[in-house]
Amino acid sequence: MFNVLAVSVSWGSLGWVVLGAIIGGIATFFFTKRMFEKQIKENPPINEKMIRAMYMQMGRKPSEAQIRQIMKSMGQ
Repeated sequence: MFNVLAVSVSWGSLGWVVLGAIIGGIATFFFTKRMFEKQIKENPPINEKMIRAMYMQMGRKPSEAQIRQIMKSMGQ
């Protein structure tokens, strides 16, 4: 009869591996969350105020329709 755990892997060591994977997953989640929040803080998503400023730098006065069109094209 073929035993899957015949490689002398005990249930205790398998438990430690599973526990390590769970702890690693939790640590990775919080690390990734912190990095994402840092990126959003440093590079905020574009908003209507930024679009108005870009138009003003180009010497144009944007209409509300133009601003809404740009926001819609960016998927916001």
